[in-house]
Amino acid sequence: MSQTENGFNYREIITKAVCGKGRKFSEATHTISPSHKPSSILGCWIINHKYSAEKKGDDVEVQGSYDINVWFSYNKNTKTDVATQTVSYTDVVSLSMRDENVLSDELDVIARAVQQPNTLEATISENGANVDVQVEREFIVECIGETKVAVAVNPDGIMEEFFEEEYEDEVSDEEYERLDPNFLHGEMDK
Repeated sequence: MSQTENGFNYREIITKAVCGKGRKFSEATHTISPSHKPSSILGCWIINHKYSAEKKGDDVEVQGSYDINVWFSYNKNTKTDVATQTVSYTDVVSLSMRDENVLSDELDVIARAVQQPNTLEATISENGANVDVQVEREFIVECIGETKVAVAVNPDGIMEEFFEEEYEDEVSDEEYERLDPNFLHGEMDK
């Protein structure tokens, strides 16, 4: 136990804490090549999103993939089909908050997709044979590492006065007997 300049006692504790945070919104355009020349786009959806993240220098790199499914008509809108393609991506997320007092270089990285990959627009490309799919996604990343914090210490131990206080908001037996049990029920019938 140590003393600070103003006489308070404190103790240093080593704990895991968030030592870095970042957020990134991304838009990407993917080109899907269906087996037939599309006449029109009937729908587009994204499934099977998978990703992982790791710290690279001062940034976090999120690598992932997802399947894009495009439902389209062809042969002058007389037939339909679904084109499926798996696409991969890499998003580099800068850490806007960084704690330089981390005790170790070994950090746990947590990435969360706050906006799962979502189709903004699917259009037939200029060459007429492909489909361009515009996708948006957004991640929040956190780096967790060991750091040291200082906490004030009460030299007398646990502050028992917090546990021994009597509370004045308690309901007496007399007040309890005067309560109208139909009060809320009557209000709800109006």
